[in-house]
Amino acid sequence: MKIVILDGYTENPGDLSWDALKQLGDCTIYDRTPAEAILERIGDAEIVLTNKTPLSRESIEKSPNLQYIGVLATGYNIVDIEAAKERKIPVCNVPAYSTTAVSQLTIALLLELCHHVGEHNRSVQQGDWSRSPDFCYWKYPLTELTGKTMGIIGCGQIGIQTGKLASTFGMKLLAYDHHLERKTLPPAFCGVSLETLFEEADVISLHCPLTEDTREIICADTISKMKDGVWILNTARGPLIREQDLRAALESGK
Repeated sequence: MKIVILDGYTENPGDLSWDALKQLGDCTIYDRTPAEAILERIGDAEIVLTNKTPLSRESIEKSPNLQYIGVLATGYNIVDIEAAKERKIPVCNVPAYSTTAVSQLTIALLLELCHHVGEHNRSVQQGDWSRSPDFCYWKYPLTELTGKTMGIIGCGQIGIQTGKLASTFGMKLLAYDHHLERKTLPPAFCGVSLETLFEEADVISLHCPLTEDTREIICADTISKMKDGVWILNTARGPLIREQDLRAALESGK
């Protein structure tokens, strides 16, 4: 059995071992794979593992021996799922490995917006506090989260964990998911429509997968429904936001 790992460095920069995979067959590991080399490197492999290297319809159709695609991440939009399905090739991801890390990062970004720790650190290092005529010194208004409302779009493991962390700061939680009717939300979460979430949230945190339904879910139309001064946190996928509309909203002060 031939196994190819297309971009192993992001998963294992040297602190882990590939030995378990090597015991399964002939295993070739590339640190990185440019687009023009994907087909050549897959070659006649039966198993392909990837992190962010895309597997297009062409790559799947022109790899005759391919029997399994493993995505070494949670998001799997880098793989043409329909093309794999047509060839009956299973595509597997790793849905829970980053739950704690991503939810923690989301809260770190939120706290940075509240306190601007990074900017205050730079300012103090530059001597601004030493030159301040007052002991109480700040460059930005400080924001308290208690009583504010977080709207969570995407109620998978990361979205739920992020909400739990936010609730410890006294935040109210609104939640929307494309399959909300099938979800059992923790007690602190209030399931609402997307429109209600946009209208009432002070902070909107994105934790949904990138699909045709969610692509550019943040756009001029949805931004217009939000509060002025709303904060948007995106630790999911970039294309969930239409960038030119976001820029216009930022420049307008929305």
